[in-house]
Amino acid sequence: MDQFIVSALKNRPKSFEEVIGQDSITHTLKNSLKTNQLPQALLFSGPRGVGKTSCARILAKKINNLESKNSEDFSFNIFELDAASNNSVEDIRKINEQVRIPPQIGKYKVYIIDEVHMLSKSAFNAFLKTLEEPPKYCVFILATTEKQKLIPTILSRCQIFEFHRINLQEIQNHLMSIIKKENFMVENKSIQLIAETADGALRDALSTFDKITSFCGKKWNHEEVEKILN
Repeated sequence: MDQFIVSALKNRPKSFEEVIGQDSITHTLKNSLKTNQLPQALLFSGPRGVGKTSCARILAKKINNLESKNSEDFSFNIFELDAASNNSVEDIRKINEQVRIPPQIGKYKVYIIDEVHMLSKSAFNAFLKTLEEPPKYCVFILATTEKQKLIPTILSRCQIFEFHRINLQEIQNHLMSIIKKENFMVENKSIQLIAETADGALRDALSTFDKITSFCGKKWNHEEVEKILN
């Protein structure tokens, strides 16, 4: 049996051009890279499932590849921390220790801290000094669904990017592109219903898409879709 890959991972954007519904943000980030004016600390704020972590990973890869004459993979220069489950002062101290060591290959080390609002108060304080005076070779990308929980001193040191809910049409278009690619038989009203229940979160729409596919296979019946979505 082939291993099942959820649609959110299978269709995760690999470039800024593939990111759905955040055109102004991706345009700004691309320009910052082109003009070499990328800040050392960025905060991606917005609802869940709208592309914050995907954009952070795309940006992290591009930061080093810009400096390279070839297409080397600098993934070993990218460090990710999920603050929802790694929120202690010890977790941040480990980052602070890593930050002191320059990259062995490539020009930058990039740190992505997801759900940064979940850090404990002592962890925030331990992180603040590093964020105030980061080494030239470090870039921090923080992501949060609850910006209001961050202390002002953290906010003041970041360039803030506000991600917004993805509109209905963009979600529908994305789902339709998957349906065409995978040769599904689905009515438009079924896709519209999924988009409406997603409330602007593309990841939620893709999770619902997988749920219905598990039940209906590649040939959907709209009445069954309605039952599954109550």
